Amino acid sequence: MAKELKQLRKQAEKAARAAKAAADAEVSEQLRTLARAFQNQADVLKSKKRPDKKHKKQR
Repeated sequence: MAKELKQLRKQAEKAARAAKAAADAEVSEQLRTLARAFQNQADVLKSKKRPDKKHKKQR
């Protein structure tokens, strides 16, 4: 799962960089939206990962 999390964060960074470099405003906004979507997916994946660790420690 850590590998997937890292990959999503990398994709978010790439999309954000591409958004800054894009000459077209609409394309730039779409890339920023894509970057946010990747970041949100990574955040959800990370939040799902956390309770498992706490649960395992309690056993």
